Amino acid sequence: MNLFDAAAVFAAGIAAGGINTVVGSGSLITFPTMVALGFPPVTANVSNNIGLVPGSVTGAYGYRDKLKGQRARLLRLGSASMLGAALGSLLLLELPASAFDVIVPVLIVIALVLVIVQPRLQAYLRGRPKRREHGGPGLWSGVFGAGVYGGYFGAAQGIILIGLLGTSLDEDLQRVNAAKNVLSALVNGTAAVVFIGSWAIGRTGIDWTAVLLIAAGSTLGGLLGAKVGQRIPSNVLRGVIVVVGLVALYRFLA
Repeated sequence: MNLFDAAAVFAAGIAAGGINTVVGSGSLITFPTMVALGFPPVTANVSNNIGLVPGSVTGAYGYRDKLKGQRARLLRLGSASMLGAALGSLLLLELPASAFDVIVPVLIVIALVLVIVQPRLQAYLRGRPKRREHGGPGLWSGVFGAGVYGGYFGAAQGIILIGLLGTSLDEDLQRVNAAKNVLSALVNGTAAVVFIGSWAIGRTGIDWTAVLLIAAGSTLGGLLGAKVGQRIPSNVLRGVIVVVGLVALYRFLA
């Protein structure tokens, strides 16, 4: 990796950390960047996941005031996120690389659709009637499914979680977003443990230079996202994500 590549990965990490905190789908910045720089897709996905963990943690910390009173809920739903992430990351490691090349373009399309429809989703959530305090077994199952998705690929898992939490809980979107940040951090952290364990026994590749660059960038981005990210026009963020996602899709299909 030359100096230009390193700068690009670091900058992508900053952007992803901020976007994940505010919106979700930051992996649609870092993952395509790494693929464009020549990283093998699975190695890029694994390294990206590990590198984004610190950014997820700082993003959750930045929303700590909105987490008050949600401890019991997050303990309950956190178990679903961790179990789902463990399954998703194992699927990534066990399925052949050719399967990843087929599945990921589909997941990118799903992620881009979610990014585009997010404003309508948020408007819909605001009009929902009051729901159960912890969302019931339906929400737990949905969060588990989001964890599987996040452990396997991860792009736009935050938007999926916002949709699930917002339609199931009697909370405003800021508190929903805070809970989303915690659950996303648990998903990324659990998957990272699985990936590092697999790397330790020689079963998967990790580019540790890229991990460190993304980790440093996403940590800064997570803090910035929690403080000032919401001041950035959402349409600008959404446009950047869609463009980068389309580039990634082109790279896979070309």
